[in-house]
Parts: sequence; C-alpha cells; structure tokens
Amino acid sequence: MCGIFAYLNYNVSRERRYILEMLFNGLRRLEYRGYDSAGISIDSDEHGPLVFRQEGNIESLVKSVYQEVATTDLNLEESFSIHAGIAHTRWATHGEPAPRNSHPQTSDPGNEFLVVHNGVVTNYEVLKESLVRHGFTFQSDTDTEVIPKLAKFVFDNANEEGDKRVTFSQVVLEVMRHLEGAYALIFKSRHYPNELVACKRGSPLLLGVKELNEKASTGACFNDAKFLSSNGQPKELFLSSDASALVEHTKKVLVIEDGEVVHVKDGGATIFKFDPAKRGGTLTRPASVERALSVLEMEVEQINKGKYEHYMQKEIHEQPDSLTTTMRGRLIRGGSCKAKSVLLGGLKDHLKTIRRSRRIVFIGCGTSYNAALAARPILEELSGIPVTLEIASDLLDRQGPIYREDTTVFVSQSGETADTLQALEYALENGALCVGITNTVGSAIARTTHCGVHINAGCEIGVASTKAYTSQIVVMAMLALAIGDDTISSQTRREAIIDGLFDLPSKLKEVLKLDEEMKDLARLLIAEQSLLVFGRGYNYATALEGALKVKEVALMHSEGILAGEMKHGPLALVDETLPIVVVATRDACFSKQQSVIHQLHARKGRLIVMCTKGDAASVCVGGSCRVIEVPQVEDCLQPVINIVPLQLLAYHLTVLRGHNVDQPRNLAKSVTTQ
Repeated sequence: MCGIFAYLNYNVSRERRYILEMLFNGLRRLEYRGYDSAGISIDSDEHGPLVFRQEGNIESLVKSVYQEVATTDLNLEESFSIHAGIAHTRWATHGEPAPRNSHPQTSDPGNEFLVVHNGVVTNYEVLKESLVRHGFTFQSDTDTEVIPKLAKFVFDNANEEGDKRVTFSQVVLEVMRHLEGAYALIFKSRHYPNELVACKRGSPLLLGVKELNEKASTGACFNDAKFLSSNGQPKELFLSSDASALVEHTKKVLVIEDGEVVHVKDGGATIFKFDPAKRGGTLTRPASVERALSVLEMEVEQINKGKYEHYMQKEIHEQPDSLTTTMRGRLIRGGSCKAKSVLLGGLKDHLKTIRRSRRIVFIGCGTSYNAALAARPILEELSGIPVTLEIASDLLDRQGPIYREDTTVFVSQSGETADTLQALEYALENGALCVGITNTVGSAIARTTHCGVHINAGCEIGVASTKAYTSQIVVMAMLALAIGDDTISSQTRREAIIDGLFDLPSKLKEVLKLDEEMKDLARLLIAEQSLLVFGRGYNYATALEGALKVKEVALMHSEGILAGEMKHGPLALVDETLPIVVVATRDACFSKQQSVIHQLHARKGRLIVMCTKGDAASVCVGGSCRVIEVPQVEDCLQPVINIVPLQLLAYHLTVLRGHNVDQPRNLAKSVTTQ
C-alpha cells in the first residue's frame, strides 16, 4: 500500500516536462500496490516547491497538473542541471481520499518542508496537540501532516538558537526521535534546495543510482563508494518503495535498513544510523556509515504484461515457469549416493535444530496462511513434529505462547507484511528459531529471520496472489522433504514426491488448458451473489484460497468451508439456486467427499465438482452437476493443480463483471500498515 517515488538529476540537463513525466511514470509502476489518491512536488522558478495533489487515479493527477500549469506562466521546457522531485500514491488510513489528505503533506503554505509517507504514525495525536500549542494549524485529517510540521519546528528552533549550519539530515534525525509507528519517509525542503532525505522504520524503501557515463558492460562489478559519492559525475538518483519502479532505470540499488537516514545531495548519498539513545539539547551530528549496493535480479520484462491483458492473467499462466524456477537447483535426482533429495541452501545449517523442535509454527496472513495450511499435512507426515498455524494478527492479539524450542516459519510474498513482521519480532523476543519464506530478496523478513528460503516466483504485480501461492506450497513441500530426509521409513514416499515435483510444471500446463472452460463457467455465474467452496484434507486450503480469489477480485461473496463441517451449519444454505464447488480429487478423503456430494445433491444443491481425470462418473450423481477434470499428481501436491481452475474462474468472473482485476477495490499488494 502507498507508493513512494523520488527522482533527482545531477549534472545532467533535464526539462521540467521530463521531470514531471519521470515522476508520473514512477507512480504508474506503483499503481498495482493499491491507492486512492496521488500527488507530486517539483520546483518552481523562484517560489520554492510546487505541490499538486488529486483524488482518484494517476491519470487524474496528470490531467489536473497540466490543466493547472496551463493557467500559469510555469515553463515546462525550462532545463535544470540539478533538481529533486517527489511523488506519492496514497491508500487512505487517516482521513478520506481527498486532495487535502493526499501527499506530499506540507509544513505551511510556503511549503518549507514536504513529506511523502508510507506507514502509520501511532503517536500522531500527541504530536499534533503539542504542535497546535506551538501555533501550528492543520489542514488535513492525516497522521502524516505532523511530520513536516515537526521538521519546521525543529528547523526553526535550531535557527533561533543560532545554529545556522544545521543540516537537512540533522533535522530529520531529530524528527525521527519523536515518531512512533512504522514508516518510510522522503523529505523535501525549500531551505535545502536540490536535496532529499529518506528514512525508514518497518516500511520498504530503496535508493537507485545511475551514472550516465558508465559503460554498459559494468554488470555486477561496481564500486559502492564511487556510486554513492558526490564525485561530480552526471547521475540520476531514484528513491522508491518498490523495485518495480527502479528496474527500468537502474539495477544498482541500496536497500535502506530500518533506522537509516539517507541524505541525497550533490549527486551523492550519505548514510547515517539513527540512534534513539542519543539525546541532548543540541542536534546531533552523527558519523556517516558505509553500505554496500545490491544488484536487482528483476528484469524489465517482468513488470510488463506482454501478450496478456492483465497482470493477474499473465501470472496465472506463468506458473509452469515460476514453479520451474522455484525448484531449480533444489531438487536432486540421480548422480549421487542419494538418488533423490532436496537441497535448500538457506536452511542446511539449521536443519538439525528444526528437527529437534518441540513444534513448528507457521505464521502468515491471507494467501500465505492458506499456502501453509495446504502444506501442513505433508510437513507433519514427514517431520513427525506437531505443526500449528497462526494468523499473524491473531497471534499478536492473543500474545500466544512461543517457546525457545519452537521453530517459527514466517510466510510472506512481499517479506514486508506489517502483522507478520511484528509477529517475527515477537518470536525473536521469545527466543524461537525464525525461518523466512518470501518472494523478495532483501525484504525485512528475509533480513531479520535466522535463515530461510526465497520462493523465486518472479515479480508478482497483480494484487491477488497467484504464482506466489503455488510456489509457496512447493517450497514448503521441499522443506518437509528436507526435514524428513534422515528418516528411512519415509524414503519411498519422499522419492515419489520428488518425482511429482519434477512433473508438476508439465501438469500445470495441462490444467491451464481449462481456461476457456472456466470462462464459460464464469458466464454462468456472472449474476450470482454468492459461492460456496467445499474442501477437506490437503484441499481445505484450496477451498479457502479459491473463495478468497473470487472474493477479492470479482467482489462476489464466497466462502471456503471445511467439508467435514458441512452438517454443522453450512448445509442450511443449500438450495437449487446457490452454486457450490466441491473439490473431490483422488486422495485419502475422496470417499468422504463423494458422501458430501450425495448429501448436497439430495438437497438439490447446484453442484460444480472438481475431480481427477476419469472420475466424472464417480462424482457426478445422475449427471446433474458440472464437472471440472484436473490431472492427478501426488496427493500433497494436488493443491497446486487444483487452485488453478479457481484462479482462472476468479479472473474471468472479474473481467466479465467489469471490475479492475489487478487493483481490487480497497485492497493493496503489500500490507505494510496494520
């Protein structure tokens, strides 16, 4: 949620129009995160920063900016050899979507200090009361507005005390001392022209650096000090809450750590470490620290739709390739004393500790939680260790017991999910071994856990997770194989699963051929108000995740139900009008699901049954239900196959109902606030 983007050109001439378009395009790359308003700030000729804010989408902002510019004498063709601009997409937390609540938020009518913010300031009410007592007036309903006003207060006080040499970074460091909560911030000020200061605590933020005279063959070999120094070389510097807005400009990035302050000035970046323990009457002047740059592994093609109409559609159809990438180099079949095994490099030094655990606790939210639920049976079977699941927010609300003897596994596509991160901090405080399963290298969860596995599903832009879900299940199946690797009695079972993993991409290609069939089914369901999905065993997770996909993108009420609970309430809903999906593929629960189908049919249920190829006659009572046939794989991998038709159904339902499939109403891709 919320997108931050900033652009600074140094010793290279850029027209104001070019700078505007650079900021707009940066925001467009962040649209998928979810937002309801947007804004930018650039410099005028002599009156300091200009601020443009607009409710609605980015194109509404673009239109309003050019309309406003047309009524002024602002010259869009004017060139700047150095200029700093900031931009933001907002997802409302405090205050309704409106221009006054959009970012950048300002300190005063003269825009002395401007801030774009991702996150929530939890103590803003106390700060606001204090600032009001000091004569400040507030125009917005946001928590963010206290930040630029606090910066002005700090700056004014320093100047009153005669400290004319106070730097921009010193002001920001002092502001940070007063802020509580999670945030990523970029500051711009008329007192410090052509400078930006960024800082973060709990929300993602990256700095990208592009030297315009660098040789194209530099590749991954570059000197950190050279790229971050003020060396006079023509440069473009970028700040963003997401790598997807940087990759088309540069692959050389600095992943800003929690508590770091990055001061961008004169084409260079100086990094300071915030120390909350240092307090005093004067502003501190901390020493700078050195940090290493990283190389983005993302490609520009990953953030384009290619031949597809929508990102969700593209990512559903990418799953054979994304699963191949997830498993690459991790499955070993033949050529050694262990004919079939799994190698998870990020876990190999901790496997003995995991095997000695009293229990394994999986912690996640939404789709990530469902993926863990799908993998739980095989983890219990192969490890012999009790496996429990926790929704991150619920664990925190209860302050549920976590012990030193536990292994806690944190599952998050983005690696930045706020509730999951807080649960991680809680588990660390309680001494548990913490394992991360994420899709984002360098994310907060990847950096903070003791060890982990990257799912390597590739960039996922659609808000409704698809390929990350299937890759998460596969990674957790491989985790089960790795933990149980020392158990002789389960060797045959493990080898069958490894064979199944090798065959999984080809089976996914097969199930994707159901695309048109699911589109036809979507046409039949387009006017329905509700959908039930029944599953059990490995496919209880399929029922929950399939219902979640329909719910979040098609905006249709849908509910995933454990089939064993059918007679404990849900059966009352069944009549001839309510569509019901029953997942009844071949596994240990197949005969029980057959019984469920008979009971639903007896009550004239409108059935859609997902079954294994060749089983239509076994599940379709009297030929009265619609059947979706899918290829059979090893039972613990079947949820990877079974979710795909439901993903396709959700996609087609959404498109046919006229909704935005990549940006569902009220939702955001990376939930970085609570």
